[in-house]
Amino acid sequence: MSFENAAVTKGLIVSCAITSIFAGIFDIKHYFHLQFVPHLSRHHQYWRLITHHLAFSNSSDLFVAELILYNVGVQIERQFGSAKFASFAFVSVLVSTLLELISLILFHRVGLNHISLGPSALIFSILYQYSRIVPPVYTYRVFGIPLNNKSLTYILGLQIAISRLPSSLAVAIIGILTGQIYRSDLASLNTYRLPPSVINFTTRFISPLIGSLRPPRRSNRAQPDDLRNAAPRTDALQHNEEVITTARSPRPDAMTEAGDGGNVERDRPSVMREWVDELTGRADRANVGLRVPTEAEITHLTSMFPSIDREVVVGALQRSPNIEAAVETLLLSQS
Repeated sequence: MSFENAAVTKGLIVSCAITSIFAGIFDIKHYFHLQFVPHLSRHHQYWRLITHHLAFSNSSDLFVAELILYNVGVQIERQFGSAKFASFAFVSVLVSTLLELISLILFHRVGLNHISLGPSALIFSILYQYSRIVPPVYTYRVFGIPLNNKSLTYILGLQIAISRLPSSLAVAIIGILTGQIYRSDLASLNTYRLPPSVINFTTRFISPLIGSLRPPRRSNRAQPDDLRNAAPRTDALQHNEEVITTARSPRPDAMTEAGDGGNVERDRPSVMREWVDELTGRADRANVGLRVPTEAEITHLTSMFPSIDREVVVGALQRSPNIEAAVETLLLSQS
């Protein structure tokens, strides 16, 4: 999976990694810490409500969050589109910040005095959209417990939720609640879009900093490793990377003349030919020492020896290591 059509997710992953690493290197994590007492109630440092979303407190939370964003955020952004996903992320951060402030005010006397660092609420909001939008592909059981392909992602989210109780669990609940509020029709939050000027600015100045979003170009040609390493590539294959073939490694005795210009073409059996060989037993005969001749070899020899039956030509080719030896065998048989 690549970041194709997922520029916002890639930006989130890169920015979270950079800010978390720099906060640890320069020992400025205390600027991202958020406590109701004394940061908000006594010192009125309300800017911490925003900065605590920018960096994670340790590398383990950062690693798990990056895994979730990569596996979940890319799929949700492709479903939403980059513009809607960016708007969703902006709305989720604002709503979760408001809910975190209300939670601190209401429950700071019962132990909830601080909020975990990092955009965990946004991650759980994305996880909620993932649970509602993306269906499971397959299911399986472990010790009788039914699971599916999405279970591992939820387990990673659970690890973040219980990493620093009770604040991490509160942030997880707030993130899920934020995702529910966005998905509902409450206040029409799901219809909000960022201004076009902001989108144009990020597309022009920030997107180039993220890097290319193109997936790696892969060759669809299924060829053995020894063929790719030993045989030189022709100009036709160099200009056409999308040629799909399941050919075997070519043999020197399978080369035929292809036209008046003297172009040489390698005759390679197809998948259907291999399947027919297995049904007819030709493949088994090849495994026990009988060479399976190609149709080009048979046609070439029948044209050279028109008086000899086709079965005799095929038998000579099967018992000979190459076509030259088969020619000698047929010549000896006529003498």
